[in-house]
Amino acid sequence: MAGDTAPNPEVPITNGVVNKPSADPPAIEEPLALEPSAPEPTMVQTTTEPTAKKSNTQIEETQIEASSKAELTTKELASESTSTESRATEQTSNELVAAKSSTPGTTTTESTSKDSTAEASNTKEPFTLPLLRGKTTLEDALVQEEDMLIRLSFVDKRFDFFLWIVQHKKEIQELVSFQLGLASPEQCRVGEVKEWLHGSFNVCVPIYVNKGVTPTEKRLLIRFPLPYKIGETNYPGNADEKLRCEVATYVWMQGNCPDVPIPKLWGFGFVDGQTFVDPSTVPFTARWCWYFRRYILRLLGYTLPCQYISCIREKPFEQGYILVDFIADPGVQMLSTTWEKERQDDRKRQTLFRDLSRVMLSLSRIPQPRIGSWTIDSEGLIHLTNRPLTLRLHEFENLGIPTDIDRKMTYLTSEAYYRDTLFYHDNRIRYQPNSMNDEEDGRSQMANLAMMRTILSDYTSRDVRHGPFFFQLTDLHQSNIFVDEDWHIKYMIDLEWACSLPVEYLLPPWWMSGRFVDGLTDEHLEVFTNTYKEFTDIFEEEEKLLMPAPINGVELYRTSIMRRGLSKGTFWYLSSLDSPKGLYNLFQQHIQPRYAQNNWKGSEYPKITYKYWATDADEVLSTKMKEKAIYDEKLRELFRKSGNKESS
Repeated sequence: MAGDTAPNPEVPITNGVVNKPSADPPAIEEPLALEPSAPEPTMVQTTTEPTAKKSNTQIEETQIEASSKAELTTKELASESTSTESRATEQTSNELVAAKSSTPGTTTTESTSKDSTAEASNTKEPFTLPLLRGKTTLEDALVQEEDMLIRLSFVDKRFDFFLWIVQHKKEIQELVSFQLGLASPEQCRVGEVKEWLHGSFNVCVPIYVNKGVTPTEKRLLIRFPLPYKIGETNYPGNADEKLRCEVATYVWMQGNCPDVPIPKLWGFGFVDGQTFVDPSTVPFTARWCWYFRRYILRLLGYTLPCQYISCIREKPFEQGYILVDFIADPGVQMLSTTWEKERQDDRKRQTLFRDLSRVMLSLSRIPQPRIGSWTIDSEGLIHLTNRPLTLRLHEFENLGIPTDIDRKMTYLTSEAYYRDTLFYHDNRIRYQPNSMNDEEDGRSQMANLAMMRTILSDYTSRDVRHGPFFFQLTDLHQSNIFVDEDWHIKYMIDLEWACSLPVEYLLPPWWMSGRFVDGLTDEHLEVFTNTYKEFTDIFEEEEKLLMPAPINGVELYRTSIMRRGLSKGTFWYLSSLDSPKGLYNLFQQHIQPRYAQNNWKGSEYPKITYKYWATDADEVLSTKMKEKAIYDEKLRELFRKSGNKESS
């Protein structure tokens, strides 16, 4: 484990030009919905086995919302053209307010009639409160494993943030005009709220360049982190960290993985007013001076900064942002659009697997010296000196759960990284008020985590503990992959959670068989195993072509690690580490049976083992039961107050 500074080798940079209209978030025209319409989908299904944890195990609400990326439609939120900008802003603001007021939990009655002679009767439905997607009753909220008090607060926080964006449309036009070197802010316009694209951690606002709707109008996206989803309140600076890591990933990939298709990055800005612009958008004189400076730096042997020109805006914007192309290529769409319908097509599936293998191999072409994330400094230089920023870190910190991983923490050994990951799983138990349903549930969770620490060496390899470490996209799911009709990959988006990780993380995506990761049991496990082998065989073919030179004296190095991931069980162990809510079921289904029969029910194992979780295990157990009672009462009070407001 190390907090030392990574060396700063010169990072070769290419322009990485993508001339076609492209985007960072999914370019789908679904309107954003302030009115929830359906329950939030989960990425991990609840198992039906009697031994499964009661309220189960989604792999992530974060990947969840990302699978559809567009969430906010209000009733007719589009503003008609108005005579002045102020009227348009006022109208849109009013529509946001109206939309918000139309989404509270409601109690409805419906008439039912059993037959023609029966009298119609009104049946009162349970009172509900809105979530970012769908609604929830008190009964459902009480059994959820997430902190529902926080989840229920997201609706108001999203509204407030979006209203803030609407109120700053003029400033957004000005900064985009500055970013693109336009003659006037009037040459661009901000898209209406119904066009916004809303994912788990970002909102993307369309920008139309050259005012007026014409066939030649270019569309870009300005992308803002959602402060209420990334822990900005609890840990100020998280939004800046996320932006700097994402931008640095773009820069690194442009220079080192030009064969991986990503959207064109036009520029980015931070809250301190520092802005980086594309050289093509500045006057000739400024561009010439910039090229000359880079030439001198190269002659003197200095590390070159990124290929964006740094400048300071006189009027800083209150939010950091990135500006990227909107993906609008004909015939190109998110993989998730056709995945379920066409994943049984062998030709398309194998084409996808081949392209995914090439992406993974390209990213791992250059071994990294440590586990961490790239970040960019004020000089435009990128360094591998940020903590490995997975979405889990910001998700936990957003929930008030300390991860105790400093932003400048990097790791020189995989074992140190795994143990710190297990540590913040421990903190979830300690700091989340409803982390335990009851004492039995608490003992089981503690026992599982105690055993996960004990058996770590069974699922990791000493020969790769010091590396190599490979750069990977950790949020690689169907909605972050854009494909053509043959399933060739055309764009990879959402690069913010990319990290340099142990080689053991170089695994096929868990979703490739069409099942949730904790639903891979019985016949579904057999299908997954066959699909895993199919992917690995294709990966091996590509590694032979792209990586002929062995690493550490071993040919097909990555393929051998990938095969071992399934046979040794590393895939299940690392999947458990990556899923706080999935760890329980994954441990029972795929890890515990390797040591003992899965006779969990009635077993003495949790009652004995939980004490080895920590010396204060009993004290924590007692405290959590009290916290759960207080949490439940707060939920009831929230529903009571909301119900009273609704009835009045």
